[in-house]
Amino acid sequence: MKKDILSEIVANKRFEVDFQKTIIPFEELEVSALEARTFRSMRASLAASKSGIISEFKRRSPSKGWIKERADAAMIIPSYEAAGASALSILTDEKFFGGSLGDIRTARPLVNLPILRKDFIVDEYQILQARVAGADAILLIAACLSQPRCEELATFAHKQGLEVLLEVHTEEELDYISSNVDMAGINNRNLGTFYTSIENSYNLAELLNERVDAFGKEAPLLVSESGISKPDTVAQLRKAGFRGFLIGETFMKTEQPGETLRDFIKNVESAN
Repeated sequence: MKKDILSEIVANKRFEVDFQKTIIPFEELEVSALEARTFRSMRASLAASKSGIISEFKRRSPSKGWIKERADAAMIIPSYEAAGASALSILTDEKFFGGSLGDIRTARPLVNLPILRKDFIVDEYQILQARVAGADAILLIAACLSQPRCEELATFAHKQGLEVLLEVHTEEELDYISSNVDMAGINNRNLGTFYTSIENSYNLAELLNERVDAFGKEAPLLVSESGISKPDTVAQLRKAGFRGFLIGETFMKTEQPGETLRDFIKNVESAN
């Protein structure tokens, strides 16, 4: 695995966005966004949930290749809702993760849960795309953006009625947290090497709690992302202050992801 895979992904994403703008101009997409429906709050859904599971629809990853190449969004995503997921994450990067915005468009009329567009967002254009497709929240990755640029994108997302999940990996990136961040996520996977360790959430938990407490009632909700495969881990992370748990591969690699999620949630609730 290349150690600079994140740089490669971001460079490709900028190329994709520039090309997409030649097909549908920014102004045209902006008009379509104005006509999009109202959103569902991912933050509120996680806060009210006993499990806080954000079930992810992901066909492949750069580090492990295909997880479920022929995964059908119309089948798996509704099964997540039926099994008790609190929110949904849909990967829309095609080249590296095998997804597309079409997966959100497919899922939206089939489910009532909040949908996160999970991608490498570097431009306002992608935020408009998310709204038009039917997403309720977007992911912003601190490692991909300067702090001022991240704040610009978060502000724009809020103007579009979308919530923001900010993903951080290091103590230095905690400075990216602002009043425009609805959920603060710690990714346990290093996006440069794709090495995963759940210890990253525990190591940053205390510092992250201190940062978000400063926002009072508007404090971002804490989310742990990647590398979670055991219900006991969710219970331990809840004790550390986390209320959202983004899990994809643990479910997607099984024959029936929805049923795997159902059993996982039962075990999480027993462990709490």
